[in-house]
Amino acid sequence: MNSDTLKGNWEQVKGHVQKKWGELTNDELDQINGSRKILAGKVQEKYGRAQDEVEREIDDFEKTY
Repeated sequence: MNSDTLKGNWEQVKGHVQKKWGELTNDELDQINGSRKILAGKVQEKYGRAQDEVEREIDDFEKTY
């Protein structure tokens, strides 16, 4: 799933994102609005992970949805 697909399916995927990264708030999910870049930044901020690690997590997540 590329960033356009993530954005295009955001309403369907949003709940799965919140399950995977439970520390993200509803307000943050609204801010992300399908943007992979913003999602990566929020996950890095909340979980203190490196950018390359977060990118791999998002890649793996996208493969399942």
